[in-house]
Amino acid sequence: MENIDETRFLITRTVQALGSALRREPENVPDANGLGSGDRISSEPEKLWFKESSAKNLQNRDFLSPTTVLNTLYADGQVPPAVMGRVLSLRGSGVLPVAGGEVMGEGLRVRVNRTAAFQKVLSGVSAYLKPPSQRQGCVVLNCPALHPKPNLPSPDTLTLGQLRTVLLTDHFGALLRRQGFTVSCCPVLPEDSDIIVFLRILGVDWPSVPVSWTNDEREEKMLEALQNSPYKESEETDGGRRESEGKKMEGEKEWGMLRVNLKRVFQEEQLPGYDPSLGTCTVQRDSVSHLAQLDRATADCTVSTATAVHVTSCQDEFRQQQIAMLWRASGATVTQRYLVCGPVKTPGTHLSAAQYLQLRRVQMKEASEMKYGEQVEGHTWDDIIKVMTSATVRFELLSTVHMSPVTLDVQREGSVSTKGPRGGVFVMYNCARLHTLFDSYERGVEKGLYPEIPEGSQLDFSALKEEGEWLLLFNYLIPFSELLDQSGQTLECDGGGARVNLKTEQICKFLVSLSKDFSSYYNRVHVLGEPLPHLFNQMFCRLQLLRALRELYHGALDTLHLPPIQQL
Repeated sequence: MENIDETRFLITRTVQALGSALRREPENVPDANGLGSGDRISSEPEKLWFKESSAKNLQNRDFLSPTTVLNTLYADGQVPPAVMGRVLSLRGSGVLPVAGGEVMGEGLRVRVNRTAAFQKVLSGVSAYLKPPSQRQGCVVLNCPALHPKPNLPSPDTLTLGQLRTVLLTDHFGALLRRQGFTVSCCPVLPEDSDIIVFLRILGVDWPSVPVSWTNDEREEKMLEALQNSPYKESEETDGGRRESEGKKMEGEKEWGMLRVNLKRVFQEEQLPGYDPSLGTCTVQRDSVSHLAQLDRATADCTVSTATAVHVTSCQDEFRQQQIAMLWRASGATVTQRYLVCGPVKTPGTHLSAAQYLQLRRVQMKEASEMKYGEQVEGHTWDDIIKVMTSATVRFELLSTVHMSPVTLDVQREGSVSTKGPRGGVFVMYNCARLHTLFDSYERGVEKGLYPEIPEGSQLDFSALKEEGEWLLLFNYLIPFSELLDQSGQTLECDGGGARVNLKTEQICKFLVSLSKDFSSYYNRVHVLGEPLPHLFNQMFCRLQLLRALRELYHGALDTLHLPPIQQL
């Protein structure tokens, strides 16, 4: 892992520095309880402080060490003057500058030097739009829903639960690429097939191959590897075994009489997290095809840290564990993890992925016509409705913790609102408002009403006094780079079994929360003021903040493969 920027402010680094400043140093005399620097909470400095996020609390503090923590660290909760001095004079790479602090009833509260923070962040905002570190490694994202079983899936056979796994795979891949990982998706699909066309409508650029392409050689290779596997069951030991492959897909047929003992694989190789009911399975042709696709996807991984993540529905997890153990039995040494998705429920009806997308598109067009009337015609509006439909679908299926079920209202008479805090439409609407704002500003510049925005070093950011302005910087612009970094950190952690929890819902929730706070600020504050020189500094400071916010929107939406729209 390589640090690419040591100069940006980081919330985690600030919290760690505050924690180190608050703890007693090793040479200090133990307190009355006999606890010095080695007490039970000193090893977790991040537990000593909390970053505030609510508008109410940010009125008087940015970080808080609660009274319960102070009482644990110091007799009667009295912070020694020397410790207080260390907190108030905090310095260090990535650490936010402290403006002041005091002990109050709720604990030790600290305020950040907001003018200095605005100055530095808005003068170098690009650093906050990328992860704080670059990682190395190859990740194969395997989406079982797209493998032939034995027929290629189509938009009409793809379930909503399977669509959820595809969109999650797409989003997760974008996040990993941002962090420096080499990412490949599996399986490859025939170009211009119905499923490829459908995915492109949703903004998913899935890898494809010519229709004439075959993977026969790799299938033969995988079959031979299984036939020579030490976990292959001999016919003599076949009687009385557990036939875990009994859950074969309808239409499957046995491919020879090759059987592999999957339980021995994970037991002898000490692989945690696999279903203990896995037994001996009969190898089917579609299983070999699946393995050949995985083999192809990992063939170009030149690094030793290759990881395969199977993004599967909870209904298909057992089947995918069988595939994983077959792959291991064939000699594959790739680390395998599972990202398991809960079901998608549609009370009162049943829709395929194609029907669901068509329903949301019709509702989006109706809602747009209701708001904008006859102007909702032509290629421009077709493109807008396409993007807004994709945004609606993605936020509906990705805003929930991936292991939890999603319940959708898919009644025909329901409507997709073009305003109000309702997921993707609301996010895209507020992103479009920023484009409209800067379009208005540029027209003002052309008319000679406003000068060009000067460099950040020429502005006095103490003019940003609105609590909403600090909230946008402190809750969104500064933490975004660390949010981008979380999935890679989690993926690299060892232990905990085969399943991995990657908090894939966080970008969607981040964007919805950002849109609520931005909308509240934008409705309250008039950014483009009168063209009077004495008002320009504050206007330019606000424009710098909102320009950074626009870049933040674009960067976050790009991880969802959603292009920003310029009008709505």
